[in-house]
Amino acid sequence: MTLEQVARRAGVSTATVSRVLNNVGPVRSTTRARVLKVIEELKYSPNLHARSLAGGKNRSIGVIVSNIENPFFLDIYKAVEEQAHSAGYELIMANTDYRADRLTASIRLMIGRRVAGLAAIVSEMDSNLIEELSGYRIPVVFYDVGTPRRNITNIRVNYRSGMEKLVSYLYTLGHRRMVFVGHHASLGPINERLRVLLEAVQRFPGLRVETAADNDTLDGGRRAARAALSACPDLTAIVCVNDVMAVGVLRELRDCGLRVPEDVSVTGFDNIKLAQYCSPPLTSVHIPRDEIGRIICDCLINEQNKLLEREFVLDPELVLRDSTGPAPARNGAPEHALDSSVSTAFDAARKL
Repeated sequence: MTLEQVARRAGVSTATVSRVLNNVGPVRSTTRARVLKVIEELKYSPNLHARSLAGGKNRSIGVIVSNIENPFFLDIYKAVEEQAHSAGYELIMANTDYRADRLTASIRLMIGRRVAGLAAIVSEMDSNLIEELSGYRIPVVFYDVGTPRRNITNIRVNYRSGMEKLVSYLYTLGHRRMVFVGHHASLGPINERLRVLLEAVQRFPGLRVETAADNDTLDGGRRAARAALSACPDLTAIVCVNDVMAVGVLRELRDCGLRVPEDVSVTGFDNIKLAQYCSPPLTSVHIPRDEIGRIICDCLINEQNKLLEREFVLDPELVLRDSTGPAPARNGAPEHALDSSVSTAFDAARKL
């Protein structure tokens, strides 16, 4: 399959196909969609480095992330980059914005560059694409999607454990009205966090959970908080899918004249560095990005690839800071007392 065949099938010039593949230059959205559809149908992967690779092994690693604006993804990229550079490898990065079509195009582009390995730190992976990748002869690492198989390693976070720790802690503080703030609820890793929270309603008497969703951005967090306050005015805690949206929630609550945690407690997830420096510092669930980066490099750079076709499960840790506290009194109801054992646990778990 050649670039010319793709161009003929799509009814465009080869230059247009090249601009779509490299995501540069002006291309009409309808034309871009048509070209991407043809690339998908023909499973085209451009051999961009065939000549330069004729004399030796490629020392490039492809890293694809869902949202480069979220520091969580950037932290993993930097961890991979540091170890890869020390081993003499360079990185090629792509950002999907949670779009499945951009993920497919990016994977095809990197396969065409004949990367030595590929890491997909995404949530929007399609099962057919996973099957296709298992047919290539390069090591692949997925974060939070798929299962181990031929040449594919999976890194998974035990989100259930992290969310259960968080919900149990908030419930012990007396919170009975919670809102989950998220984005792209149909994607597996994100939906799992919400599902655990909704299941908690069955286990914790009197607990009520509402949901609000927007973009995975600071502004998205603000808008979601606004919707949460409108849907559940008696809420006492907002549980956010990640720290970025949580920081946006904090800003909206402050602009509404609400105090955190005296009026509303707020939690994040991921424990990015920003969580330590926002005001107030954010209670979060720590996911070890450095460890994820190390596993990715060990799998993709290891000459014997002894770590491939395995699943690594990481257990997240609850990190308590100043954005959470006892639930306030509502409608004349008594304020829930903070159990002494919880207070001790709070002090022990607080991290600066």
